[in-house]
Amino acid sequence: MQIISIVVPCYNEQESIPLFFKRVDQIMTDFDRHREQYQWEYWFVNDGSTDDSLKQIQILHAQHPDKVHYVNFSRNFGKEAALLAGLKSAKGDDVAVMDVDLQDPPELLPTMIETLAETDYDVIGTQRSDRQGEPWLRSKLSSAFYHVINHISQVQIVPGARDYRLMRRSVVDAVIAMPEYNRFSKGIFSWVGFKTKYLTFRHQDRVAGHTHWSLKQLLSYSLEGIMDYSEVPLSIASWLGGTAFVAAIIGMIWIVIRALLFGNPTAGWPSLVAIILMLGGLQLLCLGILGKYIGRIYLETKHRPQYLIKDKR
Repeated sequence: MQIISIVVPCYNEQESIPLFFKRVDQIMTDFDRHREQYQWEYWFVNDGSTDDSLKQIQILHAQHPDKVHYVNFSRNFGKEAALLAGLKSAKGDDVAVMDVDLQDPPELLPTMIETLAETDYDVIGTQRSDRQGEPWLRSKLSSAFYHVINHISQVQIVPGARDYRLMRRSVVDAVIAMPEYNRFSKGIFSWVGFKTKYLTFRHQDRVAGHTHWSLKQLLSYSLEGIMDYSEVPLSIASWLGGTAFVAAIIGMIWIVIRALLFGNPTAGWPSLVAIILMLGGLQLLCLGILGKYIGRIYLETKHRPQYLIKDKR
């Protein structure tokens, strides 16, 4: 009997949790009705929810104690931490990662399971073929992110790729073995390699509730991904500094030549102030980029755990 684990991070999803379980469990039951070769388990990770998400998960656990399990964090640590905790807890031969809002269509699960079983692929991933219904600005920024990171990073991330994927145990073990505190799952999944096949699907609306990702959070998450898998921002800072230095040398030479040819007229204050502000801003930009990398090093060297578990069943 092959065990399939389904890892589901949850944060304030009290309405989605019972709907998710009902739909996914029905699909899995129908899929295995005539095969009887699979056994599946659910690992819900409550990421410090402030609503009744934990209560909904506990109800499912009480109804299906051998099938539904959960990890309850002491506070909100973020989706990356929840994903890692779920992968570490999962006992399956194959492990699936899904969002509880049903924007990851569970109807793909049977195809993913069969493809993984019948081929030599190690991972069956998914990607959205469109962004219909998503705000225009968010869609454009997302496309720009994939364009930028795939040009400046050695790790290539498939545009529109979701965390929704089915992985063999060897892949899960490789992902868990990566010890960094600052985690960017899309980059980690790509970095570990393994043979991957992507299935496409059209955009799905949330089954209930609303997204917990603000535009500011998405921008911050994107910048973290870029810094985790590229040193190009540091190179840009170096090039900016070098360019400013060369420009200053050229300016000094021009000032000397002008003084020799035309005397030394008094220069205007606006141009002087503009130059000072420009160079000061350039220095602060470079220091800011360097500071972000140093800050990430600082977090890594503290060796704090990615999460703390309050309860696990």
